[in-house]
Amino acid sequence: MSPDSTGSRRTDLRNIAIIAHVDHGKTTLVDCLLRQSGQFRASQLSERMLDSNDLEKERGITILAKNIAVEWKGTKINIMDTPGHADFGGEVERVLRMADGALVLVDAAEGPMPQTRFVLSKALECRLRPVVVVNKIDRPDARPLEVLDEILGLFLELGADDDLADFPYVYASSRGGYASHDPAVREGTMEPLLDLVLEKIPGPLVDDSAPLRMLVTTLDWSDYVGRIAIGRVESGTLTKGSAIVRSTAAGTLVPAKLVGVQSFDKLGRIDVEQATAGDIAAVSGIGDVEIGDTICDAVDPRPLPRLTVDEPTLSMVFGINTSPLVGKSGKFLTTRHLRDRLDKELERNVALRVEPIEGSEQFAVSGRGLLHLSVLIETMRREGFEISVGKPKVILRKEGDTTFEPFETLVVEVPHDKLGPVMELTGSRRGQLKHMGSRGEFAHTTFSIPARGLIGLRTRVLNATQGTAIMHHRFERWAPMEGEVAGRANGVLVSMVPGKAVAFGLDGLQERADLFIEPGDEVYEGMICGENARSDDMTVNPTKEKKLTNMRASGSDRNILLKPPRRMSLEEALEYIEEDELVEVTPAVIRLRKILLSEHERRKVARAKA
Repeated sequence: MSPDSTGSRRTDLRNIAIIAHVDHGKTTLVDCLLRQSGQFRASQLSERMLDSNDLEKERGITILAKNIAVEWKGTKINIMDTPGHADFGGEVERVLRMADGALVLVDAAEGPMPQTRFVLSKALECRLRPVVVVNKIDRPDARPLEVLDEILGLFLELGADDDLADFPYVYASSRGGYASHDPAVREGTMEPLLDLVLEKIPGPLVDDSAPLRMLVTTLDWSDYVGRIAIGRVESGTLTKGSAIVRSTAAGTLVPAKLVGVQSFDKLGRIDVEQATAGDIAAVSGIGDVEIGDTICDAVDPRPLPRLTVDEPTLSMVFGINTSPLVGKSGKFLTTRHLRDRLDKELERNVALRVEPIEGSEQFAVSGRGLLHLSVLIETMRREGFEISVGKPKVILRKEGDTTFEPFETLVVEVPHDKLGPVMELTGSRRGQLKHMGSRGEFAHTTFSIPARGLIGLRTRVLNATQGTAIMHHRFERWAPMEGEVAGRANGVLVSMVPGKAVAFGLDGLQERADLFIEPGDEVYEGMICGENARSDDMTVNPTKEKKLTNMRASGSDRNILLKPPRRMSLEEALEYIEEDELVEVTPAVIRLRKILLSEHERRKVARAKA
């Protein structure tokens, strides 16, 4: 229900989303609220508890939005933790539909960052009441008062009216476990923040006379009851065992029966007989329910507008692994397995698009960014899939005779003495400097850059700055396509034979190349073994052994010393490859290869192009 609708507000409930830029402390704040709510034993709580997924724990980021509930002074507070990366913006957009207010977290040192702008703009679109939390005030380089002024400037820039721009705020340290209205205070509890939530964020607006309506914003799965639909009850009452109808994307109404109704309680869900307007509920028994469907009253169905999320910006080609080493470590190897897994992912991942490529057994998979798609690939790898993935490509838009491409705002923080390489690398990829400032020892630069130019830029910038640069980017606008963006400057070493790499063969190669393999690694014809010092590809034999003879000469048996190989992460491998190459992803290892494994075939194609 929109804030302008008529009706009464519930006073026993608050629905809030926590939104912020990546690494500004959302999940740590939720941990702190759970600890201080007094509803848990110490043994029930752990660090970054809501990051339950293995990938989330390893990377220290939130990927999937989570719901929990705490009690404070007799009021139930439903808290929704959201991801901070722009690549997972689809999760944020869905979750904001269930909330009435938002805790906007901003780092007291870094201030508003690109993703702060994105999530705040979405919150203002949904007319949510914001409460600003200037977090990490215990940082030595904190500047809370300046950051508060920057946040006000951001609100006004995004078109907030006088009412929203006069936002309540509090200073906090999620790690220290305190909040205060005075930035100098370094002790206490989170009580001021929780009190501010009850005072400033309104309860859900409910219309007692309207029929049942609930928009499905998230899906879960249970091996016992199948698909579980999660959403906010906009009006009416969800009753266990009652008959309802479901409005679909096609506009049809499908009858169903509610087998179970659950409400969020603490860290999990509990079975309830009914859920009323304003509650966030989970219902089971509705077969093929999809995100965006509305659960309606069977007698008086009034579907809500469907969810809309921003379109994907990046596409990759997924196919089954076709290398000679297929099946060594994976258990899902066929196109049918791949198709079923991608279809399953579409049920939950609303920002994803999957289209079969005609005349092949491959799929064009589109998402919000490289991280969005690489998390999917890494998840599939751990499940036992073996797949081949092509070079990421930016999705272009055609309007009349003009081709448009997405441009992104790129923010780079780097020490002053390392600024030169950053300017050179972004300039070579058609990045234009929009703003430059200074914060202590760091230069703060903002660029406008084509999304094509961002692919592979992070790795090169980190290498050029010895890992000291901090980069963030977000979608800015569609603009007419610019000229070519420089690709990889170096060629690669391609194996000409199958077998196992040998130290003697690699020793002869390391003088003119950066190796990706070490002795004992299995190779095959067409597999990429290293990076050439020159711009062209070179076919090599890494399995070459020393010829044994009866003759021995002094000094000929010198000791072989090999440099450690360069091991790439999945994201680095995806950024590294060119149009004629693939990343081979298996549970045991990630390899790079040419699409055409035979050197003869590659030369034939090169001659045809010439």
